Amino acid sequence: MQNDKITLKDLSVFTADAGGGVFGLIDRTTTQMGRDYLQNIIWNPPADFQQLKNLQDTIKFWSQNLELWPAIISNGTLVMLEKFFESADNVTAPPSGITRTMGAFFQKLLNRNEYFFTQFSLSHLSDFLRGCTELVDILKQEQLPLLLKHELESIQSELQHRLTADIAKVTRQTPYAELASLSYRARREMKSMVYRLMDHYARLDAWQSMAKATINNKWVFPDLQPTLPVTFKATALYHPLLEQPVSYDIDFSDNRNFLLLTGANMSGKTTFMRALGVGALLAHIGMGVPAGSMHISFLQGIITNMQVEDDILRGESYFFAEVQRMKHTAQKLVQDAPHLVLMDELFKGTNVHDAYECTKAVVEGLLQRPHHLMILSTHLYEVAQHFSERKEILFAYFVTHMAENGDFEFTYELKPGISNDRIGYRILQKEGVIQLLNRHPE
Repeated sequence: MQNDKITLKDLSVFTADAGGGVFGLIDRTTTQMGRDYLQNIIWNPPADFQQLKNLQDTIKFWSQNLELWPAIISNGTLVMLEKFFESADNVTAPPSGITRTMGAFFQKLLNRNEYFFTQFSLSHLSDFLRGCTELVDILKQEQLPLLLKHELESIQSELQHRLTADIAKVTRQTPYAELASLSYRARREMKSMVYRLMDHYARLDAWQSMAKATINNKWVFPDLQPTLPVTFKATALYHPLLEQPVSYDIDFSDNRNFLLLTGANMSGKTTFMRALGVGALLAHIGMGVPAGSMHISFLQGIITNMQVEDDILRGESYFFAEVQRMKHTAQKLVQDAPHLVLMDELFKGTNVHDAYECTKAVVEGLLQRPHHLMILSTHLYEVAQHFSERKEILFAYFVTHMAENGDFEFTYELKPGISNDRIGYRILQKEGVIQLLNRHPE
């Protein structure tokens, strides 16, 4: 699957608040390196169906075996190891005879900083190697997922270093002379090996994070299907960032691949589309999804046309930015591999007549791409009516209850059909905007 910056922004995957957005829901990593790798998975999901299946199998394993994750390794462990190995250039000679014979008391007295740095660093290196050894013990289990087995075997191979056993035995009681000797040798012989181990650990950290998030959020693993025939079927799918979300059922197939959404402004159209996009994205990084069930084909990518922005520095209008985003969409849809396309009220940057003509032309073109899954929301009732006889289009609308006195209520209920609700003027009245504008100056 391919993602771009605009799509991830439209889906609120990353936010300015480091702990917010969808990423904040799935980040259960224990290290910064693991967190960085988790972000990389979102930016670069598995490239094909088999890779995705292998990743999902690995995350499923961790979801059932979270107790196997080594508690001995922390983010501080990896930070200290980086400082330890980057300081190697300052050490030009092995410990001298005086250093080896001098007791810990005199080392603390004469070289206090070096003493504690050496002791602290070797302690963290020992913890890291012992934690990696705990991970390798998982290889004793039967029927391990192939991706996980490969990663653990790589860690096992790295741990064959001749210093591993000695450093793993380091404790606070280890004599300073031995620590100094091991420190010098480790920084000269183990730097590349430990950095490779840290990379392996970061990948495992990201995978266990997705497993833990799946369990903690009570999400379900989707049933992943090959690319064709394209399908996207979900029950009780909801937006995971809402405190009290409404859930929806959706059923796309190769012959009914276009959903046209109508309904009043603020009735739930955009949130529903974001729920679809987030669910598809989470499925394509191998983890659980916020739904009762999901069956989804491997998709080439997710494309959104939701929060288009103009570019004042380049002199581009809002409408031109909309056209450029639609051009990008069209270029992607030339491919045979299916995409999920989410389009929210296209061509808001022009007049109603132009918006109608442009939207109608775009829908006509999109209907010639039957292998892609497409959702378009529109407040242009006339567009929906124009295509109402097309059998390949699914029509659905969000219900708004309106009373005779002008009050209205959003139920966020999705029903088959086409809405004719228009409540923009009612909202202006209810919020007192018209009254304020008509008030005479005092």
